[in-house]
Amino acid sequence: MNIEIILLGISVLFFLSILAGKAGYKFGVPALLLFLVVGMVTGSDGLGIHFENIQAAQTIGTIALCIILFSGGMDTKIHEIRPVIAQGIILATIGVLFTAASTGFVIWLVLGMTVQSAGIGLLTSLLLAATMSSTDSASVFSILRSKGLHLKNNLRPMLELESGSNDPMAYVLVITLVEIIKMGSTPDYLLAAGMLVIQLAIGAVAGYSLGKFAVFTINRLQIDNNSLYPILVLTFCLFIFSLTYFLDGNGYLAVYIGGLVIGNSKFVHKRSALNFFDGLAWMSQLLMFLTLGLLVNPHELVPVIIPGLIISFLMIFVTRPLSVHLSLLPFYKMHFKDKAFVSWVGLRGAVPIIFAIITLANEVPHARFIFNIVFFCTLVSLLVQGTSLSHVAVWFGLAEEPQYEKKLQNFDIEFSDEIKSVTTEISITAEALKKGAHLMDLSLPDKTLVVMVKRDEKYFVPTGKTRLQEHDKLLIITDNNEALMETYQNMGLQSSA
Repeated sequence: MNIEIILLGISVLFFLSILAGKAGYKFGVPALLLFLVVGMVTGSDGLGIHFENIQAAQTIGTIALCIILFSGGMDTKIHEIRPVIAQGIILATIGVLFTAASTGFVIWLVLGMTVQSAGIGLLTSLLLAATMSSTDSASVFSILRSKGLHLKNNLRPMLELESGSNDPMAYVLVITLVEIIKMGSTPDYLLAAGMLVIQLAIGAVAGYSLGKFAVFTINRLQIDNNSLYPILVLTFCLFIFSLTYFLDGNGYLAVYIGGLVIGNSKFVHKRSALNFFDGLAWMSQLLMFLTLGLLVNPHELVPVIIPGLIISFLMIFVTRPLSVHLSLLPFYKMHFKDKAFVSWVGLRGAVPIIFAIITLANEVPHARFIFNIVFFCTLVSLLVQGTSLSHVAVWFGLAEEPQYEKKLQNFDIEFSDEIKSVTTEISITAEALKKGAHLMDLSLPDKTLVVMVKRDEKYFVPTGKTRLQEHDKLLIITDNNEALMETYQNMGLQSSA
């Protein structure tokens, strides 16, 4: 096949996925679910694109997940997760163990009643449960941030911390169970527990140390071409992941902690690097979900519909809530509604499917059956939990009105996070000009400045004597959201407009 045909196909798939993501946001359907559907529709059972390269899919998934976790770490603020760091770590470790154990036992019972001919034993059932035991970071980051959902009681940083740091635990469980099944020996649980602790410890230390080293290097390596700084950060992302692997640590945990350290440090051209990784993480999610959608054969999902629905139902309403409530028992002051919502955000996504691909790559018995069950449960989770996440937050009374801050459309300007200010733009209306047409006549709060005006296609810096016209666009800089809301009220503008 010509490279031009391949590139044409990739570009069309990307374009269709972006359109699907735009439509999904409008109708409340997770974009990631639509990416999967696009891949399935264009696959062997749809338009006929045959993709059976398990190793390539695993490679794409590993690199994409590495970038997503690193980007998620960079976007997570230490001061936000500090109050909930204990809850997040417990959910990411003990919670994953509880989920894997309880779900594995349930799967063993369910498959014994519905698919007896599959011959799935308890150990294989535990492997299947382990692949789905972690909350998917790509799904959680994408849905929480794309919907702009503001949650009370520090729930959002807790959920992002859990989803960003629980993949390593699930990964180690999957790898351990795969090795035990392949050896066919009696499990050495003490050895497995020791390996788990060592890998996580090495991953945490490597992520923190290499993250500090990356910041030190970036700030002292003077590069003439400023556009190369985001590429340098990407280089460190891949370096942290791969070097930790050779140190026998957990690369997924290392890359998340490395991103956390780098994102919460000051370094040269930080804003451009953050924007670069926002786009790169989105493209990685798109590519990963498209690849996984191409890999599945939809007709193979038909035999697993009944057991898949039962397992999905039990995970959503029984094993995940049970694991969350047991894990958070020490935090007795945490409200029941908060724990119930955390249970509901047990989203499955690309990570469980990637872990299921590991079973395919290692030719574990019943690997294809495991893959199909995991894929089906992921679809159900995204469809049921992903589409209802914001509604459940409102139902529990945990969603709060976001403080309005209009995105800049007419002014291409951004400030670093270290500059504690709010930047927005407003459009002058007839109501705003009632007290006078000069800039000095506007009722602006203290420490609120108009730094630029756009009139038609021209830009200029105003003074107090500048005469404003209706439909002028003003670039506003103020101290905080309270001052911003006061500005809207004084000018007779609707804050939600």
